[in-house]
Amino acid sequence: MTDPRAVDAAPENGLSDGADESRSGGSRLYPRVTSFRSRRGALTEPQQASWDRMWPGIGREVADEPLDAASWFGRTAPVVLEIGSGTGTAALAMAAAEPHVNLVAVEVYRPGIAQTVQGIEREGLSNLRILRGDAADVLENMVAPGSLAGVRVFFPDPWPKARHHKRRLLKAATFALVADRLEPGGILHVATDHADYAEWIEEVGDAEPTLTRLPFDAERRTVEGSSLSVDRPVTKFEGKAQQVGRPTSEFVWGRPSTGATDVAAATITRRESENPLR
Repeated sequence: MTDPRAVDAAPENGLSDGADESRSGGSRLYPRVTSFRSRRGALTEPQQASWDRMWPGIGREVADEPLDAASWFGRTAPVVLEIGSGTGTAALAMAAAEPHVNLVAVEVYRPGIAQTVQGIEREGLSNLRILRGDAADVLENMVAPGSLAGVRVFFPDPWPKARHHKRRLLKAATFALVADRLEPGGILHVATDHADYAEWIEEVGDAEPTLTRLPFDAERRTVEGSSLSVDRPVTKFEGKAQQVGRPTSEFVWGRPSTGATDVAAATITRRESENPLR
């Protein structure tokens, strides 16, 4: 959950120091104008120790290699992708609540990832893995069409200034790409507390022809027509926003079980030819 109130100013190109080195050998941490802000931060000694113990088994850098979730997790199970997992508040809680799901969290901020790694070790979670890098690369180059049971995007950076709207993650091309990567019956779950971005997300998401809005019960934390949980924890930033009267807007879209495959493929082909995510 990469929250704009918790980030430092970033270089205009969205690249962090050392980005070129991290692209060697197929890994591409920040290869484009991105939807996230670059942040630097050192790990504490306990975080580094946990990282050294856990990362080789549970973490990878984003690369061009296809994601083989069954091999990585050691089992075949529904795969859910969380984009912008931040310090892992939602990923850890939802992985613990859904042991039958293989959850892959995508994040760029290393200290935030380190907190997630510590949580995985502390809770003994075997169904949570981490990819470090650009989620657009993950969707485009690592995830196969029709392979995800769900995608979660909680509190993406709203980039409120008009000149920065091109950096927003949730635009038409992203919705089309997510729809293509969802399996029939899969869902996209989005939450934001930025009113203008909520209107943007709602309009663009509802316009995607291969997705259908699903009824979401905010009080019961359930959604009709899905077996995946939409019961996420409230983060500290969300709690502060609620205290000052800034509500959270939440949306769930589903990929219909039948009849959407050909339309989705045509939509992806058209939009990728326009190079929309770059």
